[in-house]
Amino acid sequence: MTRILILTGNFLRAILRDRILYAVLGVAGAMILMVPSLSSFSMRQVQELAVTLSLSTVSVSLLVITLLLGSSSIWRDVECRYTTSILTMPVSRTEFLLSKFVSISLFLLICTLILGLGSAVVISLARISYPSDLPVHWMNITLALAGSLLKYQLLTAFALLLSTISTSFYLPFFSTLVIYFCGSASQEVFEYVSSEFGQAMSPLAGKTVTVAYYLLPNLSAFDYQVHAVYGLTVSAQGFLLGILYAIVYTSFLLSVAVYAFSRRQLP
Repeated sequence: MTRILILTGNFLRAILRDRILYAVLGVAGAMILMVPSLSSFSMRQVQELAVTLSLSTVSVSLLVITLLLGSSSIWRDVECRYTTSILTMPVSRTEFLLSKFVSISLFLLICTLILGLGSAVVISLARISYPSDLPVHWMNITLALAGSLLKYQLLTAFALLLSTISTSFYLPFFSTLVIYFCGSASQEVFEYVSSEFGQAMSPLAGKTVTVAYYLLPNLSAFDYQVHAVYGLTVSAQGFLLGILYAIVYTSFLLSVAVYAFSRRQLP
């Protein structure tokens, strides 16, 4: 555990020195600052649009950061022979990989807190400038941010798993992006296939969709944006089940990643 904490601190410092990530955060901050101006074009739902744009900006920013860090961290260290030098010390590959995941997760948490605070400021400005009949549901907004963090931590585990079996940056990057889109739409596709409208599909296609639904991560389970915008009630049981789902799925992915990385031949 001590070695994991030390490695996590070293990896986190390396992440904080990456200027590309600061550029991503800078663009995200600029987009959040533009939210009051953009939401003012909606004369009737300025506050609601401000919440939507803010949460969407945070989500897209976390997605970009997840793709960049999850897909490049192991590949970059292996290419620079940094991994080999670390593993000559009393550090196992399991500790190395888990430290990578924890450091990326901590950076995602930091980004979520920073962008979340910026979103709170612009949402407050929109509420003051254009009062709405609906109150701002800060608890739902917090839950929406927490759901996004869980979603991208799970996606980070996927990216790390793909990085352990790939020798390039592009396969984990684009494969993780495909998993993101498929996982975000899997619930809607499954519900369509299960409805009467999906009866026209062939049985093979229906079974394929069902298998893919249970294998792919259901990322829509972490989406609480509509609840944050309109103040819908968030089920405490549903949210806790989402946390449990993320923990179990992430743990499984990391276990497979550790197994794959332990069998990989390093240069």
